Amino acid sequence: MKLTVFGATGGIGQEIVRQALDSGHQVTAVVRDPARLTVTGVGLEVFRADLKDLEPLRAAVAGRDAVLSGLGARSRKDAGVAARLTRTVLGAMEAEAVRRLLVVSAGPVGPDPEGAALVDRAMRGLISGLLKDVYADLKEMEDELARSTTDWTVVRPPRLQNKPVTGSYRTVVGGFPLKGRFVARADVAHAMLAMIDDPGTVKQGVGVAY
Repeated sequence: MKLTVFGATGGIGQEIVRQALDSGHQVTAVVRDPARLTVTGVGLEVFRADLKDLEPLRAAVAGRDAVLSGLGARSRKDAGVAARLTRTVLGAMEAEAVRRLLVVSAGPVGPDPEGAALVDRAMRGLISGLLKDVYADLKEMEDELARSTTDWTVVRPPRLQNKPVTGSYRTVVGGFPLKGRFVARADVAHAMLAMIDDPGTVKQGVGVAY
């Protein structure tokens, strides 16, 4: 497949690029600073852009089978970037009639796990309060997706870890795995790539965790 990856220098973004190349896909990695992209390989195109204007991005998404995004705030002071940058990506995709889009959000933005204990609900509430601005940004991003014409999927992980890909994780469409507290960035990338051709995840939030 021909894929475009936004946020390609981030922890999840680089894993998406690496695993997609390993699987034989053609990948366009959209970055602000090419020096920060450590992944190389046959089939990789590096596209430099700052995401302020959708017009230059049209060439990055035109003719692609899917777009995957790891865009998001690196810290609380960056809150607002996920919705703003995703809005630009959506504009470029809609201009080029590219429909499939998968993005990273966060577990607390979605519903509580079915059957979750009171302590787990309280912990999610505490984390949501501490990162209120970040999660409000992600919620706004999800609302933008819901209003778009794309075939979107929102992937909602819990606390992220820097560990190797395992391929062994749980996913819940429209919900979140019970007692799912951690997942590796590499496995989030693995899950996103696996969902590209899964019609059951279209226009859905999907919780992913160990």
